[in-house]
Amino acid sequence: MLHQRAYSRSGAVPICRMTACLLLPVVAAAYMNSAHAATEEEQAKACRGDAMKLCSDEIPNKEKIAACLQKKRNQLTPACRAMFKKSK
Repeated sequence: MLHQRAYSRSGAVPICRMTACLLLPVVAAAYMNSAHAATEEEQAKACRGDAMKLCSDEIPNKEKIAACLQKKRNQLTPACRAMFKKSK
């Protein structure tokens, strides 16, 4: 029983890592139009937490994540909000 429980907990870590790995290119792709303002990596880093917190239901749909983040712009962290300002 203890072995099973430990295995279940350790199984959650790869899922979290997988989600983060999948989210990075999704968020980056959502902001490709502003590539001149910031690199894709910078954009993803700035908005990854906001996307997970505010728009997790939209993952992995890139367009829906971008629309969700724009809709919730007032709730974004300053770093992520700055990515939207640069893309205008």
